[in-house]
Amino acid sequence: MWTDKQGVSHQDRCVLDRFSLKGIGGAAAQWNDAQPEERATVVFTVQPVGWVGEWHENPAPQWIVPLTGRWWVESMDGTRVEMGPGDLSLGEDQNCVTDAEGRKGHRSGTIGSEPAVLMTVRLGDRIPCRPCHRR
Repeated sequence: MWTDKQGVSHQDRCVLDRFSLKGIGGAAAQWNDAQPEERATVVFTVQPVGWVGEWHENPAPQWIVPLTGRWWVESMDGTRVEMGPGDLSLGEDQNCVTDAEGRKGHRSGTIGSEPAVLMTVRLGDRIPCRPCHRR
């Protein structure tokens, strides 16, 4: 999820594709796609069955990792993405501008008959500026 220059949120499916084969701390080599080093805060959330978070922005750029259950995210451009365990979402929809329909940022909610348990990793104060961090 990202915000364009007009303040509208969008979602793009991105691929982690900058892997290098390297050992860490003396362990055997493994494939790593290192992200920029930043201070981070980990927050776990439990969204009850039927939960809907109406229009809001992510509080900071953050990775959202579904641990159990399923949830959906809808951006201002109308794109809706459903996710569950094994999926990742990078929420960088800060600095959105409220549109004519009152939408700002994104809305999200649970899917199905079980709560969605999410782990969020809130990143530092970097300023998001492009989808998939492509130049």
